[in-house]
Amino acid sequence: MKRVYLILSAVLLSFCTLNAAAAEKEQKAQPKNNFKLYGFIRNYFVFDSRESVSGTGDLFYYLPKDVNMKDGIDINDQSSFRYLSLTSRLGVDVSGYQIGNVHFGAKIEGDFYSGLSNSSNASVSEYFPGNSKISGTATARLRQAYATVTWKELPMGVNGKASVGLKIGQAWHPMAADHPHLFSLEVGAPFGPFSRTPLVQMDANLGDNWVVSGAAIWQMQYQSTGPVGTSAIYMKYGKTPELYAAVAYKSNGFLLRAGADLVSIKPRVLGKADDKVVKVSDRKTSLLGYVYTQYTYKKFAVKAKTTFGEGGEHMNLMSGYAKVGENSDGSWNYASMRNSSSWLSMTYGKKWQGVLFLGYVKNLGLADAASGPIAKGDVYFCGNGFSNINQMFRVNPQLIYNIGKMNVGLEYQWTAVQYGKYVSGELKETNEKVELLNGIGLPWKDTLHWVGNHRVNVMVKFTF
Repeated sequence: MKRVYLILSAVLLSFCTLNAAAAEKEQKAQPKNNFKLYGFIRNYFVFDSRESVSGTGDLFYYLPKDVNMKDGIDINDQSSFRYLSLTSRLGVDVSGYQIGNVHFGAKIEGDFYSGLSNSSNASVSEYFPGNSKISGTATARLRQAYATVTWKELPMGVNGKASVGLKIGQAWHPMAADHPHLFSLEVGAPFGPFSRTPLVQMDANLGDNWVVSGAAIWQMQYQSTGPVGTSAIYMKYGKTPELYAAVAYKSNGFLLRAGADLVSIKPRVLGKADDKVVKVSDRKTSLLGYVYTQYTYKKFAVKAKTTFGEGGEHMNLMSGYAKVGENSDGSWNYASMRNSSSWLSMTYGKKWQGVLFLGYVKNLGLADAASGPIAKGDVYFCGNGFSNINQMFRVNPQLIYNIGKMNVGLEYQWTAVQYGKYVSGELKETNEKVELLNGIGLPWKDTLHWVGNHRVNVMVKFTF
């Protein structure tokens, strides 16, 4: 009996050992779930020589304001200084979930700027040129939150290396995902698209070199503009998501991508005809294309991007559209503003990094000319810019010192804008005195003048 017991014990022990080994082997074959916490503490110290349009506590820079003469002085000719750490960031990357050749992941990321908590003082403009929130407590803000599904080792493309990835949630707008080599918060805006937005995006990697992308996009952080101001309401009632498509080629440190973005909105749903409220068929559609390239060789890297087309104000481009006519059924006719926006950035070094950024924007006027001058109130422009812009440029050198996880950067930024003036006139229908813009959507040539701002920015950042 004792012998039988010993034999059974040996068999049972062997079975358990084999089972444990098999389980261990299977466990090694499967990737482990991975939660990666990341973030940084970042401080900006900023000086501006002129009153400017800027966001995120004046850290996100757009452009200097035009001359504003009152009692013989230009009230926008005023320097300022401030420093803040509200762009410090915290995020979590999730990876390692897998079913067969299908991989799952996720990202959630936020910072601490959701608008300063206190309201502006109504009397600020009496004593200062600006009227913005200048103090208060920063509150948490969602930057990105999306899930990913990736099908790997698909039987297409070259060498069986094809894969298809799906991204669902809030992420960088695919036209804004390519950033220049800058530590400043605006990373090249408004000389290139900038926005994070809800989307469904697909990227198909066809082997080693080719990538085809497509996306359906909604508006959130930045929106289209129109008769009721900047709002996502125009896309809501337009019932059409923003559509994006691109193709890219990559090889040995070189990348070339070209794409296009289509936006179709309804600026109005209700209108008036014969003094009665009617439903109208207003719709404004715009198409914007871009080309992006980058090349990296050892310590040197260069990037360049150009966008050309209509609209793009919902991505912080200096553009918009205008009402150019009315119809008997109460509907309005619209024409998009055309624009060209380009930037070039170069960087060299590792511990010590030198960066040079060059940017240029040109207002090319309306795609369809109006029959006559346009009232200023009928021009719907980017909420962070002005429709009387003719062109603008930026020269931006930076020097960065990297000490392990600590980065210290010094930036000089010169931004110059060529503004024009509106011409006063009267609308024949109402005899109302208004400011008028040329029927082609450009400021009056004989009023063009340059305005510039010199910004000095110091950044101290610790990454973890």
